[in-house]
Amino acid sequence: MESGPAIFAGTVFALVGGALLVWTAVRVWHREPVAQGVSPVASATLATLSSVTALAVGAWCFIRL
Repeated sequence: MESGPAIFAGTVFALVGGALLVWTAVRVWHREPVAQGVSPVASATLATLSSVTALAVGAWCFIRL
């Protein structure tokens, strides 16, 4: 993997994953729904797993440099 695209992709995944994780934590902390019309536990779990996955992919991109 070339370094330019890896840095860009890693940065994007890290920012999106971090933002989603913070947003989910704030919504859960305030006892507000993470997604409308879905079980609160299921939506918080899916959002958390998605954010952790994005952070892991971002870390993988940076490790591949």
